Amino acid sequence: MSTLRFQALKETLNRSSVAVTETERRSVLFGENVFNQATMLQYLTKDAHNSVVDAIEHGSKIDRKIADQIASAMKDWALSKGVTHYTHWFQPLTGATAEKHDAFFETIGNGQAIERFGGGQLVQQEPDASSFPHGGIRNTFEARGYTAWDPTSPAFIYGTTLCIPTVFVAYTGEALDYKTPLLRALQAVDQAATAVAKYFDKNVKKVNASLGWEQEYFLIDQALVNSRPDIVMTGRTLLGHSPAKGQQLDDHYFGSIPTRALNFMKDLEVECMLLGIPVKTRHNEVAPNQFELAPIYEETNLAVDHNSLLMDIMAKVATRHKLVVLLHEKPFAGVNGSGKHNNWSLSTNTGINLLGPGKTPMSNLQFLTFFINTIKAINENEELMRAGIASASNDHRLGANEAPPAIMSVFIGEQLTAVLKELEGVTDGKLSPQEKTDLKLNVVGKIPEILLDNTDRNRTSPFAFTGNKFEFRAVGSKANCANPMTILNTIVAKQLVEFKKEVDALIDKKNLKKDEAIFNVLREYIKKSKNILFEGNGYSVEWEKEAKKRKLSNNKTTPEALKAKVSQKNIALFEEMGVMNKIESEARYEIEIEEYVMRIQIESRVLGDIARNHVIPTAIRYQNMLINNVSGLKELYEKDFKKYAKEQMEIIEEISEHIGKINTKVNEMTEGRKKANKLQNLDQKAADYCNLIKPIFDEIRYSCDTLELLIDDELWPLTKYRELLFTR
Repeated sequence: MSTLRFQALKETLNRSSVAVTETERRSVLFGENVFNQATMLQYLTKDAHNSVVDAIEHGSKIDRKIADQIASAMKDWALSKGVTHYTHWFQPLTGATAEKHDAFFETIGNGQAIERFGGGQLVQQEPDASSFPHGGIRNTFEARGYTAWDPTSPAFIYGTTLCIPTVFVAYTGEALDYKTPLLRALQAVDQAATAVAKYFDKNVKKVNASLGWEQEYFLIDQALVNSRPDIVMTGRTLLGHSPAKGQQLDDHYFGSIPTRALNFMKDLEVECMLLGIPVKTRHNEVAPNQFELAPIYEETNLAVDHNSLLMDIMAKVATRHKLVVLLHEKPFAGVNGSGKHNNWSLSTNTGINLLGPGKTPMSNLQFLTFFINTIKAINENEELMRAGIASASNDHRLGANEAPPAIMSVFIGEQLTAVLKELEGVTDGKLSPQEKTDLKLNVVGKIPEILLDNTDRNRTSPFAFTGNKFEFRAVGSKANCANPMTILNTIVAKQLVEFKKEVDALIDKKNLKKDEAIFNVLREYIKKSKNILFEGNGYSVEWEKEAKKRKLSNNKTTPEALKAKVSQKNIALFEEMGVMNKIESEARYEIEIEEYVMRIQIESRVLGDIARNHVIPTAIRYQNMLINNVSGLKELYEKDFKKYAKEQMEIIEEISEHIGKINTKVNEMTEGRKKANKLQNLDQKAADYCNLIKPIFDEIRYSCDTLELLIDDELWPLTKYRELLFTR
């Protein structure tokens, strides 16, 4: 195996960078392979175009005849670009995307054939998709799952295939994907936010949730990855001693981008431009060989689709450059993990960002309304927010190396904290003219000024306000954004519904004016939401103690965190908002907890294999070399040999100790797996894997990593951290 390690290093060091030449401006390439508005105007009739626009903006159904026209136009456009197949592109509950390609080609008899694609094939298909996770919604032998066209996300061409974004639902109607609940949550927040926005502008007809994700990732040479079975099988290193130099000098962060990485980025960005993914920013991240890309904001559903598509494209483009993209949240111990910061806001059809301060006191009151309601939504649902980012891989990242902790909190900065403190003192009931004037001029009116230089950031805050949006920093790098975005939009929708009820009640029953009623309700919300506000260091022991006093949850593991998804309160929440019914909520919980078990189980098996079949044999080989050395010294020096063989003998003993510990702990881990696998109760099985089996990983790793330092470098079989992180 050591030969493979050095072959991989040689291959990596001898690679030349793949040159990428950009011949067109980004603005020219953008959306070239997307069936977007410009393409529709060119290929669709006026009626068909209007029908699609109505479906996008108002959710109206598309007539079957119109669907035939749209399908025919899509086919003609696709064929003009060399496309041969089409697919319903969907996002099952595996976390990856799914597709089944069908050719446009059909025979018509007499040895003849045509290209055909009708409205029925566009609107709905029945893929044989019974093996996707379903959480008991249907039996595995029942393949009746349907994909249905989502016109709000435009079709696109990738390679020679026309990809049609779709939802994926069971025969009985329950959602089997990430997109369906997200669309329902976006509809819920649209309705609730529109109703509240009308307090400030009667012309508001629609509110869109926007999302700008930031994708962090590691780039490692293909040969080096293939020399590490743990990365190949689990996406992360299960073993490996930290190098002397890691990220402590901060010399990689925002530094000059390495040539191979830069060419990969250029290639990736060209692909993104063609597919209408508006990537804009690229840079080195904190850890060595870690990078980030970020797009311009988009409507949330489209942004989620684009991020899911991006993760697939990244892997394919990386292959062309003999690189591998690692999206695991913590592929390397001791350096920063990777997140996917979800920047979220709400904007109206009139072009107003509801989380952006305006030029007038009334527009700033609107900002405060949505700002404070969002904070209250997080305060009321902090456990559910934690559940939305729970995974076996993200558990490694949260609370380590600049990542947010598992405790959900909201960071708003000193200036806005002061504003909320002022509002907390608003008079109960009717406001005096003087108080109204003071509030509007000196408190609400000055918000844009105080935010002008508010560049405070808190890297340890899971949910931070950053000027005109909230940034959900705790989302994991390989997660589907739909999961946390479904939860966030649902809880904000619910909160806005409650807010409107309370304001209307004060107007109708207490005869308060609209702005007085709003101030009164916001005052109470500020008082009730203080617990979730935190400006300090999320890593500190003091914060853990303080969070406990505030009764904030600290669910550090996925099995703990996921329970919130099936609490009575949250099942009722999703049902009330029309996002998921009880069956769908319980199914998702079962799928996610089962995935957790399987991922820890796989890691356990891989770790046992590497420890026993790679590390121990290498340790014994080196130990035998030392024994031969000691024997030679004994023969040479006879009674005095211990004087010259002392260090060798100590190393021999230390190696024996670690071999024994590894063997004992691998046996213990294997027996623990056997017992856990017999358990019928999934919750208990997950708890055993989490609390009894997973902790053994660290003990095995400690002995293996110690042996890495003891054993001759020429013999060590696994590519080392210094090579994985610093070979470019």
